[in-house]
Amino acid sequence: MKVRIEINENNNDEDEVIIRCSKLEERIQRVYDTVMDIAKGSRHLILNKGNVEYYLPLDSILFFETSDNCISAHTVNDVYETTYRLYELEELLPGNFMRVSKSTIINLNHIYSISRNLTASSEIQFINSHKQVFVSRHYYKSLKFRLEEKRNRI
Repeated sequence: MKVRIEINENNNDEDEVIIRCSKLEERIQRVYDTVMDIAKGSRHLILNKGNVEYYLPLDSILFFETSDNCISAHTVNDVYETTYRLYELEELLPGNFMRVSKSTIINLNHIYSISRNLTASSEIQFINSHKQVFVSRHYYKSLKFRLEEKRNRI
């Protein structure tokens, strides 16, 4: 695989990444997915707290959760509200976010620990935060797979 960067100082448009290949193989798809995650990860999300709109980087968000017909975005120290539904967030968010229950989407980059419980939901704790969420048994295997996949990329 050849990799090349072309710098065009006269380009005032948005930066563009082009992948040329003879066929779509798994490694090409992984390159594409990685580039898309990086492009999405640099974005900000508009969140509300009271009458104030905040523009927060996606990486500062620990998790999203539903409660009382409201979607909350949790950071280490605050809770904000969003107008998006969870299914909309799933489509919008980069690959480091994952649904772990019917009512929760987490940022995999902020997981500190998972306390496994064989008979009920397992508990996820986050780095530098007292906040915690539960992963349902239905999503547990997928979560472990994604964390293992992420670890193997490093």
